Amino acid sequence: MNGMDIDLEEYVPHAKEDFMGTRQKEFFRKRLMDWKSDILRESHETVCTLQNDTRSVPDIADRASEETDRSIELRTRDRQRKLILKIESALRRIDEGEYGYCEHTGEPINLKRLMARPTATLSLEAQEWHERKEKVYRED
Repeated sequence: MNGMDIDLEEYVPHAKEDFMGTRQKEFFRKRLMDWKSDILRESHETVCTLQNDTRSVPDIADRASEETDRSIELRTRDRQRKLILKIESALRRIDEGEYGYCEHTGEPINLKRLMARPTATLSLEAQEWHERKEKVYRED
């Protein structure tokens, strides 16, 4: 581990420092990488469980329950696969110097929002505007 890793263990970004300076970028990069690793580990565990649990269940109710469980697990994994794509996109934005800035307005995204949703690409205001616009078109 280098000195930057040690600092990041207890570091929390705050508004008084330069927005998306080196420490903030590395903090979010580490957070995103750790999140991705956790998802991949869980996904691997699921695949192993599904491969090892291919037994034939004679009771139709038990079999239906097991198939429902598998279906839910596979849908969860599909959502996580999409989340990994968002994480990879966020990591690319860090590398390109675009991370943390609203893709609609170009303004910085609030640090609290990024802490809660590190893959956010829109400020809260832009996200709300987008959702209102989407709702209007859905109702037509």
